[in-house]
Amino acid sequence: MLEDIKKTAEQKMQKSLESLKNDLAKIRTGRAHVGLLDHVMVEYYGSMVAVNQVANVNLGDARTINVQPYEKNMIGKVEKAIRDCDLGLNPATNGDLIRVPMPMLTEERRRDLTKIVRTEGEGAKVAIRNVRRDANDTLKKLIKDKEISEDDERRAQDDIQKATDKAVADVDKMLQVKETDLMAV
Repeated sequence: MLEDIKKTAEQKMQKSLESLKNDLAKIRTGRAHVGLLDHVMVEYYGSMVAVNQVANVNLGDARTINVQPYEKNMIGKVEKAIRDCDLGLNPATNGDLIRVPMPMLTEERRRDLTKIVRTEGEGAKVAIRNVRRDANDTLKKLIKDKEISEDDERRAQDDIQKATDKAVADVDKMLQVKETDLMAV
């Protein structure tokens, strides 16, 4: 029973870390990477699908993403979807290939993105702490129902706290890496 509570808490903390990792991947730096376009949606025969499902997305060079739609009639739709997304990109069509150059980030924009990264990190930390609180509440309920001893509850709380500290440290590392990446010119 105690192991289940600890395992569930750790799994939820891992999901929070994965969510943060995905959110940070969407915040662009000056370099190109194919994951940048993962959340861009394009209309494909009446339904919205991700760009990487209707086109081949790869790197042209360190500052350019090449997008090659599988069907010629999708070129305009894919280009429009990339232009309209919230990333501030300006794609250019060259035959059946769409080139997406990464514009240089200004110092002011880098600082804004750093603030966004910190906000995302704080949200992840709050989610992790909420998982800890829920696990501790479950332990208190078990003590109240006299299903576990106070010593067992104390040990379980210590284990959950250690998992929380580790997850928060992982969040801090992820933020540090992303901020360093953003501020590099």
